[in-house]
Amino acid sequence: MKTNNNNKVVLSLYDYTGEALKPWAEAGYSCYAYDIQHTSTEATFDNTQFFAGGGSIAYIKADLHHFVTFVGLFDQFEGQQVVFGMAFPVCTDMAVSGAAWFKKKAESNPSFQTEAVGHAVQCSNFFSKLDIPFFVENPVSVLSTKWRKPDYKFHPYEYGGYIPDSQVEHPRWPEYIAARDAYPKKTCLWTGGGFTMPTKVAVAVKEGYSAQHNKLGGKSKRTKDIRSATPRGFAIAVFEANKKREVA
Repeated sequence: MKTNNNNKVVLSLYDYTGEALKPWAEAGYSCYAYDIQHTSTEATFDNTQFFAGGGSIAYIKADLHHFVTFVGLFDQFEGQQVVFGMAFPVCTDMAVSGAAWFKKKAESNPSFQTEAVGHAVQCSNFFSKLDIPFFVENPVSVLSTKWRKPDYKFHPYEYGGYIPDSQVEHPRWPEYIAARDAYPKKTCLWTGGGFTMPTKVAVAVKEGYSAQHNKLGGKSKRTKDIRSATPRGFAIAVFEANKKREVA
C-alpha cells in the first residue's frame, strides 16, 4: 500500500537548484526551496515543479540573511508536519579555499565572518525550533572554529553508488559534474534533531576531480550554482536514511 506523503513537508534553505530535495519530491513529499535568487515570494503553479511520485518542489524567493525571514517561516510551518530540513548557507566568506581574500574583506567589513557564521547558526536554530532532523552543509570552513566542529565529513564519490545505472550521467550538467559523482570534494555537515548519516556506497574516482574544478572558474552565479549543487548520490542516501518508516 502506497503511503501518501503530500502532507509531509521538507524544507531547504539557501537552495537554488533543488537537487537535494528531488528524492523527497519523487517520493511524494511537499518540498520548499528558499533562496534569494528565486523570483516569487509565494508558492504558485509557475514556480513549483511537480513529480510523477506525487510530490513537488516550490522555489521561493527569501532573504535568509534577515532574522525576520525566519520568524515568518516559523509562523508558516509551525504546526505543519515538517519532517526534515537542510541548509546550504553561502560559503564565500567562510570556506578556507578563499582564505587569501579574508584580510581584504576584513578591511572593508571587520565583522564579515561573524555575520556569515551567524547565518549558518540561524539555520540550525530554526530547524531545532521546529524539532526536526536536519543538516547544515558547508565545505571545510571557519565554521569549525567559530561555531563548532562538524558532526560528519564526506566526499561526493563516497555516495555515488546510490545513483541508479540508468541515471549515471548528471541530468543538468554532465559536461561539468563527473558521472555518478565520482570526484572528491571534502564537505562538512553540522547536524541535529536525530539526523541519520547514511551508509557510504562509494564508487571509484577516475579522474581525481570533476570537470567543474577546471572548467568553472570566475565568480558568476551560474558557476557558483553548479559548483555548489548537492551531489545526487548523497541526496538519495540522505533521503533513504532519514525518511519516515511507516506502517501501511
